[in-house]
Amino acid sequence: MSKKGLLVLTTCFFLLLSCKKKNSEVVASPKVENSIQHAKGLEIYQYEGYSIVKVTNPWPKSEGGFTYILKKKNGVVPDSLKQFTTISVPVKSIIVTSTTHVPSLEMLGVENTLVGFPNTDFVSSEKTRALIDSGKVKNLGQNESINTEVAIDLAPEVLVGFSIDSNNKTFNNLEKAGMKILYNGDWTEQTPLGKAEWIKFFGALYDRNEEAETLFQNIEKEYQNAVKLVEKTSKKPTALSGGMFEDIWNLPQGDSWVALFLKDANIDYLWKETKGTGSLALSFEQVFEKAQNADYWFAPGMFSTLKEMKEANPHYEQFNAFKTGSIYSVTVKKGAKGGIVYYEQAANRPDLVLKDLIKITNPELLPDYQLYFFQKLN
Repeated sequence: MSKKGLLVLTTCFFLLLSCKKKNSEVVASPKVENSIQHAKGLEIYQYEGYSIVKVTNPWPKSEGGFTYILKKKNGVVPDSLKQFTTISVPVKSIIVTSTTHVPSLEMLGVENTLVGFPNTDFVSSEKTRALIDSGKVKNLGQNESINTEVAIDLAPEVLVGFSIDSNNKTFNNLEKAGMKILYNGDWTEQTPLGKAEWIKFFGALYDRNEEAETLFQNIEKEYQNAVKLVEKTSKKPTALSGGMFEDIWNLPQGDSWVALFLKDANIDYLWKETKGTGSLALSFEQVFEKAQNADYWFAPGMFSTLKEMKEANPHYEQFNAFKTGSIYSVTVKKGAKGGIVYYEQAANRPDLVLKDLIKITNPELLPDYQLYFFQKLN
């Protein structure tokens, strides 16, 4: 072969390598944007054949978070991602550990894949209760100490858990036994739409991303429309929340999830200026001095009637909201076994929580709407 021919061949060879390298780079790392908009502790990146789910805040002050790879049928996961837990999707069997996970399964129409749940009495949903009553969903005991033997025998493709810190002995043991554990951090979100957007976490697990996106967009639209509706009124009633427990009155701080609902409902929450996303611990006198004449009292505790409130603390009747019967509870509506509907569904349906508050304080704005979570105490 001539020197010229050898030069041409060598040039073509290197050009071919260069093309292959560039193509490989495009396949391995295409530019993909995070599809999550409101949730602060969740990121989802969808690629051809697989997706990357990052749970960045599984519990408060967590460091690093978790990365999960969800592999579709015939999908090819790059070697650089094989260090992370990989799940084949759509999953066909699952254990979830929080009642807030149940509505997402039902909204996506995949509740029949649920095989186990800790303390099933907490579940209020009729659909999932029917599965529990028929024996298709097994009781795993208490959330703090899941019956690992039962969980292992159920052999779910994945267990979705949550934790308040990094001390996760039960989940660590299940992981050592070969179970795939995914942490869900929906409970750490501090905004109504941030919590609701976690339906996309389950949408990714079941390869139903478009359905999850549509469901969330509808909730987002209803919520935002309700905010716009109440913005038109100048009426801004005052409100307090919470109640006494062992000489301490616990009520939400000004940046909390509950306080944001009240703000969006155009309600003047009397502790809106306080900083923090948790709870305030005040004395009765502190609360009474500021909220004696409040127009409304929301979520006073586990009471079903005004009589129960008065028996628990006779001083409650000194509040204007008690005298006018303007006290509304979220703990009255329960499932067949006593599970509270609000605790299960409110995170997924913030639009209904907001509409409830608007219906209570500005009923003329939603004339045909019926209260879903809140109930007036009599």
